[in-house]
Amino acid sequence: MLTIVGIGPGKAEGMTMEAYECLSRCECIVGYTVYVDLVRQLFPDKVYYSTPMTQEVERCQWAIEQAASGREVAMVCSGDSGVYGMAGLVCELAGEETGVEVLPGVTAACSGAALLGAPLAHDFAVISLSDRLTPWDKIEKRLQAAAAGDFVICLYNPASKGRPDYLRKACDILCETGVEEERICGVVQNIGREGESSRIMTLATLRDYAADMFTTVYIGNRMTKQLGERMITPRGYRQVNGEV
Repeated sequence: MLTIVGIGPGKAEGMTMEAYECLSRCECIVGYTVYVDLVRQLFPDKVYYSTPMTQEVERCQWAIEQAASGREVAMVCSGDSGVYGMAGLVCELAGEETGVEVLPGVTAACSGAALLGAPLAHDFAVISLSDRLTPWDKIEKRLQAAAAGDFVICLYNPASKGRPDYLRKACDILCETGVEEERICGVVQNIGREGESSRIMTLATLRDYAADMFTTVYIGNRMTKQLGERMITPRGYRQVNGEV
């Protein structure tokens, strides 16, 4: 049996009970090196197999082969196993030959939003700025469409050593689409891990923010506001009830 497990943002407390029970009973744990290291201390007696970034297919094939041989295997993914995770690739490669189960987890969009307050209380779009698998021109169109629809936008993979200016490019695209520089935004780094931090700022400030691959970015819609240390996107309940 092969189970693709979303382990949440990183700390054990952010993992679902279902995910914890699966990792407790499985024989092998496989995943991206960084994510395997997050669970190794919790389950030190397992057989581990990890590969670095860009070796996703090899990692998935190993897991499928081990499961086919009769082992109970868990592939771990940070956050949710189906949101920028390995669930899709495993299901494609396994076809109908190997039993595959997908367990959900708390994705970064949700866990980071909780640290900021309630920025995702209304419709929102999640977009990755990594162009390793998606051409930049398509990412640009998605940013433009989300801005035109006045969605709150959550950005994954906003920058890396090879893409240090991608967050700035995204902010420029949003401004060109009509998003004002004063738009309320938020960033969260190292969600559920050592060095966790959050900050609220304007789009103008976000443009020059030093983000990395462990940063999740939130760009509010026209109604998003800052209340004290919280980033809030009203859904409209108070208007409907005639309070404002």
